[in-house]
Amino acid sequence: MAFNSILRKSGSFVRALPVAGQLVRKNHPGHRTALFSAINQHKDSLVPRFHFSSVAYKKKPTSDENLLRVIESEIECAQQTDDQDAVEEVPTNFPFKIIDSPGQQTIALERTYQGEEIKVEVHMPDLVTGEENDEDKNSDEGESASQSSIPLSVSVSKKGGPFLEFSCVAYPDEIVIDSLSVKNPELAEDQIAYEGPDFQDLDENLQKSFHRYLEIRGIKPSTTNFLHEYMINKDSREYIVWLKKLKSFIQA
Repeated sequence: MAFNSILRKSGSFVRALPVAGQLVRKNHPGHRTALFSAINQHKDSLVPRFHFSSVAYKKKPTSDENLLRVIESEIECAQQTDDQDAVEEVPTNFPFKIIDSPGQQTIALERTYQGEEIKVEVHMPDLVTGEENDEDKNSDEGESASQSSIPLSVSVSKKGGPFLEFSCVAYPDEIVIDSLSVKNPELAEDQIAYEGPDFQDLDENLQKSFHRYLEIRGIKPSTTNFLHEYMINKDSREYIVWLKKLKSFIQA
């Protein structure tokens, strides 16, 4: 009512416009549409045909602009950490060659031992913040569950024929073998090989012997403890690169 009254008066367009803007912001969208229709159809009005909402919208940051600010803040925060700039000094007795491809989730280790080809795939660490729940404290593996770890996949092959594949988890000063299987590269895809029992169900002496088997080939705490720090630093670097890729995409 107040707006129609203003239009009927001989007041200037400049005085009428702010009032219209106030009505647009306060009214329900349905009422706003009716108001625009009334303005555009009023033949004697000096108000031109346009949408007030577009003017107001341009003054507000878009959702993409808000997202960019959050991403930029996260990049700045991540760059302030020490890990992403750390340079890993490989120990002199480290037995493997490290193959680290930027942008990849894993790194590869390779070495030759007495005619055997040993390859290791190292995954990103599973970090533990120090907070434990009651379930973790009461579980049989509570002590290991409260420690950070890195998953490892180890293969030991000889010239031709089958090879051994170990699935392991490396904790500080301890390596746990989850599974062991004999792989045959010549096995047809539609054939399912028997992969043996659960490793924990094997005779205890056999379990210890396989732990020693891997230790001799370089899978030991002195190796995996270095890998733990290496993968934490890699995770920091890859995270920043990932954030920058997100920023570039949103800006494009």
